[in-house]
Amino acid sequence: MGNEFIQIVMTKRPNPVPTKKRLHQAPRTRPHSQNAEEAHTDRWLVSYADFITLLFSFFVVMYSVSEANVTGQYKAFTDSISFAMRLPSFPNWPVEAAGAPSIPSIRPQPVSSYKNKVVTDRHTAVLGEEQRKIENNMDRLARELAKVLDSIIKENNVRINQTKRGIVIDISASTLFDTGEATLHSYSLGVLRAVAEVLSKEEMSVEIEGHTDDIPISTAKFPSNWELSSVRASSVARLLMENGVPEKRLSVIGLAANLPLFPNNSPENRAKNRRVTITIASPNLDRD
Repeated sequence: MGNEFIQIVMTKRPNPVPTKKRLHQAPRTRPHSQNAEEAHTDRWLVSYADFITLLFSFFVVMYSVSEANVTGQYKAFTDSISFAMRLPSFPNWPVEAAGAPSIPSIRPQPVSSYKNKVVTDRHTAVLGEEQRKIENNMDRLARELAKVLDSIIKENNVRINQTKRGIVIDISASTLFDTGEATLHSYSLGVLRAVAEVLSKEEMSVEIEGHTDDIPISTAKFPSNWELSSVRASSVARLLMENGVPEKRLSVIGLAANLPLFPNNSPENRAKNRRVTITIASPNLDRD
């Protein structure tokens, strides 16, 4: 029994002794192509980081700008929208601290007020168009009168001006009358008839004024320059009326020496002040 136990012990296989790992074992190396591929696929992170940074900066700037002038920008926005839609603006809307407008309850505008505004705008547009037509018509009329008066315009005996009152024609008294008289010269009749022909086609009012110099006159016909200037203006008005200008469109006034063009300090200036003025009134005066 004892020998048998010894034999069994002696024949048992010993356990193997574990071996120690080598300390300086070389690491496994990956192929060069695999490392290059991984480095190439990671580059998008750089671009993405730059994009996020720029986007954040953009929103910071937008937020700071909106906070700087919320009220002014919102009023400008509402005014532009109101102008486009032709609706009343709301400059007094409150603006909250966050920058969003707090829209109050708005009472709808009455239909009648909106219609009145539309009618007013249309009326303004119509008036503007009428004004352009009036100005064009007055320009045309001034050219026609200058054409028929061309012969005495060249002699410096007539001046034509366009003013706010209308077309003003100043005709020298020496072209129309003898000194101290109110009877028209025969050679002036043709020119005045041509003027009457032009004016008879129009509908504007015609004002005729007689003017003298400051030298007093005292005759049986004309006790003063008032009578002389009035009768001279009446003589021109009568000729126009006889040649087609309706009487209801004519008005006559004598102003004597009270409205001179130049100071009455020389014979030349006095000659210029002795005149008959024909004013074709602008339709604006009749309408106002």
